[in-house]
Formats: sequence, structure tokens, C-alpha cells
Amino acid sequence: MHPILFRIGKVSVYSYGFMMALGIAVAVVGMRRMFKQNGYPEEKLYDLALVAVISGLIGSRLFYVVFYAWDAFLENPLMFFNLQGGGLVFYGSFLGGLVGGIVYLWRQKMPFWEVADMAAPYLALAYAIGRVGCFLNGCCYGKPTSLPWGVVFPGIGGVARHPTQIYSSLAALGLFVFLSWLYSRRHFSGQVFLCYVAGYALIRFIIEFWRENLVLWAGLTVGQVMGLAAILLTLPFYMVLKRGIRHG
Repeated sequence: MHPILFRIGKVSVYSYGFMMALGIAVAVVGMRRMFKQNGYPEEKLYDLALVAVISGLIGSRLFYVVFYAWDAFLENPLMFFNLQGGGLVFYGSFLGGLVGGIVYLWRQKMPFWEVADMAAPYLALAYAIGRVGCFLNGCCYGKPTSLPWGVVFPGIGGVARHPTQIYSSLAALGLFVFLSWLYSRRHFSGQVFLCYVAGYALIRFIIEFWRENLVLWAGLTVGQVMGLAAILLTLPFYMVLKRGIRHG
């Protein structure tokens, strides 16, 4: 593993943070092209990205504390601000960024579903890049395996494990390709974004079978429970928006 990607003098550049930042930058570049094609002001994108990133970080940390470190938080509430040991969860980041994005778009009187459709492929691409950072950092690893591509992660027993970070990255890259193809063929605003949510949730649900994670309910992990909830919430929105087009 390479948790420290490189050093510039005395400054260490960490793989996880670098790949997260790279993913966000790539997503913004991709969305800038979409904003220009659809006639939206470019500066609105930068404001939206800033709001979504900040609210996403807050949501990600909140999710981690509630589900993984509640006892530690009760003993020392200031640990919420200590990110050196990790502790960011994608579902929390997504929900936080979604809330922040909705509020921003509402205040700017911009159509949520149209902007969300433009963002969806690049959210998948950013996730694919970010998971490479997880692999380099040695976190979010899988269960022990005898498969030839198993990876020995340092500090967790010296046994080969599923590189679930790479599984997630490749699946998200495939989702990016599909959503990019779907965008120009969508039948209603919101279709691409809802397919992204359902697609990611399905991918995460499947990969969780090979990943080490906290079991939350009925043998299902936190990621699987959240994935099921995301799919169940997505279906009604999809049907309502699709029906609205038919009756429009």
C-alpha cells in the first residue's frame, strides 16, 4: 500500500485525500462542459461544487460517527473534527452533498432534476477515482480469499483479501459509461440521476458480500441496508417522474 503518495519537502500528500480531490476536480471539469452545452452559468457550477463538497464532508463524518464511533464521540466530542485516522463514509457524503445541493439550487432557482442528470455520470466517475485512493490507503478492504488476485493489506493478519476497492472502482467506471450513454437518450429529467442512485446502490449491495463491514440488521451490512433503502426510495420517484411525462 502507499498511504503517502509523495512528499513535497516536509509536506506529505496522502493517497486517499489526493484521489478524492482528483475525483472532484475531474467531475467539475466534466460538468463544466455539460453546463456550457445546456446554457447554465459556469460560475454557478463552482459555487454548487463548493457547497456540495463542504456539506458532503459534514454528512460523511456524521454518518461515520453515528454508525461506527458513537461511543468514542460520547467520550470525546472533539474527535468529530479529527480526520487523521480516517472516518468518512460515502453514503453520508452523498446525503450531505445532496441536501446542500438541493438548498443551493432552490435558492438559485435552478431545476434540480436537470442539474442532477448532468452531475450523475461524473459522480460515478469521481467515486471510481476515489476508490483507488482507498486501495492505496489500505482501507475498505474485503474478506479473506484464496483467489489469485487477493491482496495482503498491511496490519490486518497477513492474509490475502478481496480488493473490494478495485471492484467498486471498476463497477463505478462501468456505471459512468452507462450513464453517459443514457444522458442523451433520457426520456425525462431525473432519469439519469435516479438510475445513478439505483445503480450505485445495487453495486454496493453486491460488493458488500465480499467486504469487511459492520453488520447492522438481519445479516446485512450498513452499506447493504442503505442500498436497499436507496433503491426503495428511488423507485417511487422514477415512476412519478415517468408518469408526469406521459401525462404532460
